[in-house]
Amino acid sequence: QVHLVESGGGLAQAGGSLTLSCTASERAFNTNAVGWFRQAPGKEREFVAAISWAGGSPKYGDSVKGRFTISRDKAENTVSLQMNNLTAEDTATYSCAVDPHSGYGDTSSIEEHYTYWGRGTQVTVSS
Repeated sequence: QVHLVESGGGLAQAGGSLTLSCTASERAFNTNAVGWFRQAPGKEREFVAAISWAGGSPKYGDSVKGRFTISRDKAENTVSLQMNNLTAEDTATYSCAVDPHSGYGDTSSIEEHYTYWGRGTQVTVSS
């Protein structure tokens, strides 16, 4: 079991920035790929970004490419999502998740690959 906690959500202006963080204390957090997903009201959950166990191979959803950056700090047991140039369409609940079957350099955009999920943090962007 991995207990994930997201933080950093809040209200931002269009064009602004926010940084989300995902932390966990379990060893499995640092030895597997971590992904970020988001879900807006009335919409399906959408892949945002993922980073490998090794800390590389970042993968991004098409809607956030060039604006969001995922990174991880193993010493701090943290995966961060830097979100720039936010738009109203980025408004959603953002959740991080762990893919426990990932290889060292693997990242996946497939929701079903992720077993452990945090409760999410709300991001609201005003236009």
